[in-house]
Amino acid sequence: MDRFTRIYSIVLGLIAIGLMGLWLKSAWQPAVWELDEILVEDSMLSSYPYQFRVRAFSDGVATVSTPRSFDIPAIRFLEIIHPNLANKAQDDPKMIAAQQELINHQKRAQGLILAQPQVERVDWQLDTQWLADHGVQVGTR
Repeated sequence: MDRFTRIYSIVLGLIAIGLMGLWLKSAWQPAVWELDEILVEDSMLSSYPYQFRVRAFSDGVATVSTPRSFDIPAIRFLEIIHPNLANKAQDDPKMIAAQQELINHQKRAQGLILAQPQVERVDWQLDTQWLADHGVQVGTR
């Protein structure tokens, strides 16, 4: 191997190692995995059709996925997980009960995460992937 090829190979190797290190640093999130495991292991949450997940954790703030936001109302989500609610009015008793069930599960997820000593706050992030997988197009702002 001539000198140029050797130096070129070393530089390429160092760049590859550096990029791999950056990828590992961004993907290695044991705090997120720990917090997410709390939600996964909870029997009340695991029986609900939507699985709340911890997406990120930084500086005491846990970001948890949610299927609703101001852009995607709860009713749209509820019609997906409970097809029998399709075309029901917002004030229909079954729709109100389903909304309350969603609220209870979201509060439970928030409470479990806030109960952890390292967590100071929970932020919510719309789960656009889950919605897209279920045929809901989410506009970008």
